[in-house]
Amino acid sequence: MSYEFLQNYWWCLIALLGGLLVALMFVQGANLHLGNRALSDNQKRMILNSTGRKWELTFTTLVTFGGAFFASFPLFYSTSFGGAYWVWVLLLITFVFQAVSYEFQNKKGNLLGVKGFRIALMVNGILAPFLVGTAVGTFFTGSDFTVNKVAITDPSAPVISTWGNNWHGLEALSQYHAVLLGGTLVFLTAILGCLYILNNVEDKQIHFQMRRTIRLSIVPFLLFFLAWTVLLLLGKGYAVTPDGTVYLEPYKYLHNLLAMPAVLAMFICGVGLVLYAIWLGAYMPSRKGIWYGMPGTVLVVMSVFFLAGFNGTAYYPSCTDLQSSLTIRNSSSSYFTLTVMSWVSLLIPFVLAYIVYAWRQMDKKKITEEEITDSQHLY
Repeated sequence: MSYEFLQNYWWCLIALLGGLLVALMFVQGANLHLGNRALSDNQKRMILNSTGRKWELTFTTLVTFGGAFFASFPLFYSTSFGGAYWVWVLLLITFVFQAVSYEFQNKKGNLLGVKGFRIALMVNGILAPFLVGTAVGTFFTGSDFTVNKVAITDPSAPVISTWGNNWHGLEALSQYHAVLLGGTLVFLTAILGCLYILNNVEDKQIHFQMRRTIRLSIVPFLLFFLAWTVLLLLGKGYAVTPDGTVYLEPYKYLHNLLAMPAVLAMFICGVGLVLYAIWLGAYMPSRKGIWYGMPGTVLVVMSVFFLAGFNGTAYYPSCTDLQSSLTIRNSSSSYFTLTVMSWVSLLIPFVLAYIVYAWRQMDKKKITEEEITDSQHLY
């Protein structure tokens, strides 16, 4: 295994984990219905107990995604997590409140009350996908940082990466292209959440509300997604020459898409699966849309990561100093580290098999109102 192969291999794994993370954020999307006034308290408890069985998978995938980035591309981890830390801190805070809300909202004597904790879950449902989408959006818009690897030898200030402003990541909110991707993920996860609840909960009124929400979400989702895609393909991108020099290239990401037919096929197939899932959920009596929506989401997100990192592209560009931009080649771990981790990664299929088994066991019985009334193990 060559060093270049290992670098590409780990970027593929990062892309896969990113796709799984976004797909599993159906939990966040489904929890938005805890504020739906058309649903009774029992119906909201049904939704809560449905997502409560899966939220740990989303959080675990988020932690694994961050850990994999740290191990395989440590310079990105130190630059983004150490510089744009407000984005990641806010994201972690929303997930902490999510965990606490599941466990304590219906416990006697809780400080915030049921309504307070449900609001926390709804905030997580909006903020988490928005922050993740906006952070990934900076892979294409650039961030305000500089990298000086020689600084590691300075005993007084061994800081390689320096952030250029005091907003520490929040300045991405002023980059409309990144914000468009954040908005896309908010509506996508809302749709996935509805598709999951349709499949997992037995209640006609809930089904009616889920299908209604999908129909209401179609237009804003498509507007955000199409606007982001068009701006991406028609804008400039951060290209890298064979000697490592970074420069701006017109239509760079369109060139990437055309230069990598497999990625183009993944993107088209993923978009098609998501649109088919939306059609099933909004206009057909089928309840199986989630099984098309989640794989489609994974394919689209993976193709986006491939556009950002492959074909001589800087995946984390610096808009302050182009030559500080991070690429797969200049930000990865050593050959030894990547090799050892690659052997460990062979355990991933077994972990995925366990997740599938656990999922099937949890979903053997659909959520019903009788279960909410009789069960002693409720969220």
